[in-house]
Amino acid sequence: MTDRLNLAVVTAGLSEDSTTTRLGEAIAQAASTTVENAGQHVHIKVIQLRDLAHGLTDMMITHVASRAVQDAIDTVLTADGLIAASPTYKASYSGLFKQFFDVIDESALENLPTVVAATGGSPRHSLVLDTAMRPLLSYLKALVLPLGIYAASEDWGHNDLQRRIDRVGTSLGTMLLAGSQGSAGSTDGVSHGDAARPGLRREVKDEFSDVPDFASLLASVGS
Repeated sequence: MTDRLNLAVVTAGLSEDSTTTRLGEAIAQAASTTVENAGQHVHIKVIQLRDLAHGLTDMMITHVASRAVQDAIDTVLTADGLIAASPTYKASYSGLFKQFFDVIDESALENLPTVVAATGGSPRHSLVLDTAMRPLLSYLKALVLPLGIYAASEDWGHNDLQRRIDRVGTSLGTMLLAGSQGSAGSTDGVSHGDAARPGLRREVKDEFSDVPDFASLLASVGS
């Protein structure tokens, strides 16, 4: 087994202490407990998209990622598991949530165990998990778990929400353990997904990587 599993939490919560971020972190802790009970360690990295809003907008326009945006993308691409959490806006995920996944290659999340989670003011929007979030992550070829969590404002403080969090976290943790066992014996130091996820190491494509510099263009004209 690998010594450590990496779990990324992508949260589109807009406030510093948003319920969306708290939900994502709670699921991560529940998954971590399951993995650590089996004798392995989990490193949890929380990506708060509110801190990347300007960088993501710039990247959409220029196709060049800032250091912070690239670090966030790399964290997701090299993770063994993903928790994707968004507040509900107009019966869907937030624009900031979509913007982040828009800059990731459509095959880069292939076979990545993923939990979708959402928050909202009313239980009526709970279908956002199945009508919006699950199709988006499935399009990116992530392995979206059947269990997800929607937490309305009235759910917080009730034991049922924690029960659902524990259930989803246990499911994700079990999947992480299964993946790490499948890569036992690897000596390259890379997380377990390389064999199971061919898109794991795929990076954001630099559209200007093959463009020659101006001096080279002038030299070719002169010759």
